[in-house]
Amino acid sequence: MTANINKVAVIGAGVMGSGIAAQIANAHIPVVLLDIVPPDNKDSKGQDPTYKDRSAIARGAIQKMLKTTPAPLMHPGNANRITPGNLEDDLGLLADCDWIIEVVVERIEIKQDLYARIDPVRKPGSIVSSNTSTIPLAKLIDGLPDRFVQDFLITHFFNPPRYMRLLELVTGPQTRPEAVKKVRALADIALGKGVVDCHDTPGFIANRIGMLWMASGTRAAEEEGLTVEEADAVAGRPMGFPKTGIFGLLDLVGLDLIPHVAGSMLDSISADDPYRNIYQKSELLEKMIADGYTGRKGKGGYYRLKREEDGSKVKEAINLQTGTYHPAVKPNLESIAAGKQGLRTLVEHPDKGGRFAWKLLSQTLSYAVSLVPEIADTVAQVDEAMRLGYAWKWGPFELIDKLGPAWLAAQLEKEGRPVPSLLKQVGERTFYQVESGKLQYFGTDSAYHDLLRGDGILLLADIKRAATEPVASNGSASLWDLGDRVLCLEFHSKMNSLDQGTLAMLSKALQIIPQQNFQALVIHNQGTHFSVGANIGLVLFAANIAAWSEIEAMTAQGQAVYKAMKYAPFPVVGAPSGMALGGGCEILLHCDQIQAHAETYMGLVEVGVGVIPGWGGCKEMLLRWTGNKDYYQGPMPGVTKAFETISTAKVSKSADEAKELLY
Repeated sequence: MTANINKVAVIGAGVMGSGIAAQIANAHIPVVLLDIVPPDNKDSKGQDPTYKDRSAIARGAIQKMLKTTPAPLMHPGNANRITPGNLEDDLGLLADCDWIIEVVVERIEIKQDLYARIDPVRKPGSIVSSNTSTIPLAKLIDGLPDRFVQDFLITHFFNPPRYMRLLELVTGPQTRPEAVKKVRALADIALGKGVVDCHDTPGFIANRIGMLWMASGTRAAEEEGLTVEEADAVAGRPMGFPKTGIFGLLDLVGLDLIPHVAGSMLDSISADDPYRNIYQKSELLEKMIADGYTGRKGKGGYYRLKREEDGSKVKEAINLQTGTYHPAVKPNLESIAAGKQGLRTLVEHPDKGGRFAWKLLSQTLSYAVSLVPEIADTVAQVDEAMRLGYAWKWGPFELIDKLGPAWLAAQLEKEGRPVPSLLKQVGERTFYQVESGKLQYFGTDSAYHDLLRGDGILLLADIKRAATEPVASNGSASLWDLGDRVLCLEFHSKMNSLDQGTLAMLSKALQIIPQQNFQALVIHNQGTHFSVGANIGLVLFAANIAAWSEIEAMTAQGQAVYKAMKYAPFPVVGAPSGMALGGGCEILLHCDQIQAHAETYMGLVEVGVGVIPGWGGCKEMLLRWTGNKDYYQGPMPGVTKAFETISTAKVSKSADEAKELLY
């Protein structure tokens, strides 16, 4: 197993704990999931007639995960790797675990009591970590024996653990370097996490900045008189934040969690921390929680779905002043349109959307700058944490570069607000620069440093940054030299859809590789999705003008190029992530090998628009199913299964499921 961690235990089978256990099982690592004995089972043991399942909480969590959407498990069969138990009868199961993760309630006395119970039964050298997001490591280990402290660290996962890539890692001065190395390797390689080192400070990185960001957004929306729809439209895509915006994100997280996390933050931060001045208790929020409006998990939150008499549902949004709901409407602010021209244009716009944007960004970004190096050693670590933990497209220092550090400093000074020292240090420069083809970040020592990737990581973005130009390119795709005589085909059309330009570039790659002494082809895009398939818009346009010959020509072109790629005299490897649909799935079906990201959603979906796969997908699925000796059903099993898969447009919910579907 990865990093010599062969078995893991998770203590705490709530949503977070069970989700962590699921992700470990997704990595094909056995995991023990323990929780308390249900209160009504305390006196029910052995053959007593009143006996009930003493591990019901953990067992129930596993069953619930099998029904949860989005699914914590990448394949239902992964649940078989999770062994349920309870903390009274099954502590012995920890004896052969290499890593024990505590995910219990955020109360230090409960955590320390648990540590005292597990320390005698764990094997020497086993690693223990807490998933806490609010309690400093120094307090957690206070008074604990050295042998425990040396094996202890904080591993803060983000919810849901399968889909959120951030893992904040906090260590103490006594933590064994070998323990850190093992956890980092397992989290990176097996669990698919971006591991970010944090200092032992309140909220670590992501929640420290994220909590102020959300508090600033809700307060600024009320002060500037924005509706929740307007605020979320401004604080969404124009800024590179999740499309939910802030109020939508609060609904997703759960409104009842916010007062607890805010209270913990206020208890931990210094008296002069800016969060104290920005955060304010909300009577509306308290009333919503009291009435059961706790967000998506409750009756609704800032948004809700109202069922009409005809059975249809109408999305409603709450009025921040009156607390009443109204049908949600699409915002029509000039600043939103202006934001398409750039971030500076958005925050300088005079309407209420622009004023809101300035308050939100200026408070959040100045706060983030002021926290380095308190919360992390580098600005790059902070940006990585916010991208992976809060799904920001750009981290706070990347956003500052878009505004201009000197401009931001001048605006803060103009308004009589403090200018963080690091912002003064960078001056007229930027927090990131490219030097000799390498991305560099501005350090607290006022020097630039190369942004180093982890072992085994090669990003196409770095290749493109270092290259003067692609080997070949057109409007739909490009060819890049990855080194080691390997060529990469990248799609860069909208949603990476495929058209004649894409097919032409693939055909060109098949010619260039032998001509220019390359040895292999990788098909990969460093984007949200691999490819949504053929550009249906072009096909529909051709159909509308009865240009049937154009459709036939594109179909023939795709078949010929994919066939040539399949029989090319060199290896072709597909490296997809995200959606790989229709023609995007078909190109992968013709590759020699596929190295897929775990979150790959792959399928032949053409029947959804009234056509069938036309670039060889039907043929490839038939070949795969007829050659599958493990499957037999009826007189024509291969034909039947291939027809079923294609006709029902089955899409894998993970790379694990894609294997099962023979994609």
